[in-house]
Amino acid sequence: MLARLGDRSLFSSLAPAVYANHAGIAPPSDPVRAAVTTLTSELGKQGSLGFGACIEQRERLRAKLATLLGAQAQEIALVPNTMYGLSTVALSLPWLRGDRIIAFSGEYPTNVAPFARAAELFGLQLVMLPVSDFAADGGPDFSRLAEELARGGVRLCCVSAVQFQTGLRMPLQEIAALCHAHGAELVVDAVQAAGAVPLDVAALDIDYLVAGAHKWLMGLDGAGVLYVRQACLSQLRPAIAGCMSYVDATDMLLTGGGKLRYDRALRSDAKLFEGGMLSSVSCAALEASLELILSLGVDAIHRHVNAYHDLLDPQLVQRGFSSLRTADAARRSCTLSLQPPEAWPAPRLASALGQRGVVCSCPDGLLRFSPHWPNAHAEVARITQVVDDVIAELLTA
Repeated sequence: MLARLGDRSLFSSLAPAVYANHAGIAPPSDPVRAAVTTLTSELGKQGSLGFGACIEQRERLRAKLATLLGAQAQEIALVPNTMYGLSTVALSLPWLRGDRIIAFSGEYPTNVAPFARAAELFGLQLVMLPVSDFAADGGPDFSRLAEELARGGVRLCCVSAVQFQTGLRMPLQEIAALCHAHGAELVVDAVQAAGAVPLDVAALDIDYLVAGAHKWLMGLDGAGVLYVRQACLSQLRPAIAGCMSYVDATDMLLTGGGKLRYDRALRSDAKLFEGGMLSSVSCAALEASLELILSLGVDAIHRHVNAYHDLLDPQLVQRGFSSLRTADAARRSCTLSLQPPEAWPAPRLASALGQRGVVCSCPDGLLRFSPHWPNAHAEVARITQVVDDVIAELLTA
């Protein structure tokens, strides 16, 4: 069965009437579950004789990720999660003591912690700027970032493609241009964007990009992607390495005796950062989910979800919620966050909604809805009815 926008037929086991928490954890579709079952069945039958198919599958996955991101396959490394990918960048750059890193307060901690650790380990300065500069109604304010870059010494700027609290889509191309004009590089945490927000690393001029599979990519935890621009690969020195980080690493296993060596050159492509074994199950799941996403097109998914929010947002505002959705359509992701009235705490609301079959989340005191391509626009009526029921119950409690 083909994937269709607004049709959850491929999620035959999904119990909640409305699942709108893809910014948290995506439920696996039937094709994803089937891919996992097929893989484990084959390995159960063949053991190591079936592992060659896993290697072939990873190369197909690498090509699909490159297509999704507008990259070249040799620029793509398969990694376990977002943290691992960001830490790889943070710990592999050729730092000089005193180099400066720019990060943003308000980011999810995963996009700050690896660079804070690098600052401590290598004697760097971590500069925190407010992400709220980019949320102004009149458009992003780049002045503080430009001023900090102009001071000199900034080696790297790290930013999320989409802010996890508000759903604000960051102006990556403009940030990249500012960074490059001052000799700095840009690393992007795209876990809240990849799979639902159009991304083209070449057009955006991004140096490094990382995303995990379990959110908008709709795979399983244990898989992710690290993009490293080809021109940046040669400067990186991995803080950790494994057998597969080296050229011709499998010669001793496949081509006869006398091939055991410890002086092989490091790889010159992004596979350098894979090092060892990956989760074959998670890679198979991610390939299956990507086939669905690529068949629909990320542009179409983004339009579909924003049309959903066009219906939902005003309904909740009428009920007393304050929307954090930007008025600028170009800065919207697929996340809708709202501040509930003070009397209705977001965790309590999210829990009550979940008990009634509407799954959302409550990061940092906000009520966050993050539907994806299977969510039908007709669900909005169900959400508003359930919200009304919950509010009525809270008012009488």
